[in-house]
Amino acid sequence: MKVGDRVRIVKSVTVYHHPSHRNEPFDAKGLEGEVIAIVKEWQGRPVSANLPVQVKFDKKFQAHFREDELELL
Repeated sequence: MKVGDRVRIVKSVTVYHHPSHRNEPFDAKGLEGEVIAIVKEWQGRPVSANLPVQVKFDKKFQAHFREDELELL
C-alpha cells in the first residue's frame, strides 16, 4: 500500500468524527477513499503508529486506519 492508492474499508470501524454524523457512532465499512499518508516518522524520528494509514474520503472527511482494515481497489 502506498500514497495515492484507492482503498475500501473492509472491516467494521466505528468513527465519531464523520461530518454527516457528528458525535454519533458511524460504521465506516464500505467507504472508499485515497491513501494520503503512511505515518512512519514524526519530526525525523521513527514512530510505530497504531493507525498508520491516513485515508481521505472526501473534502471534509479523513481518518487513520490499520492496513488490515483496508483493501486495495
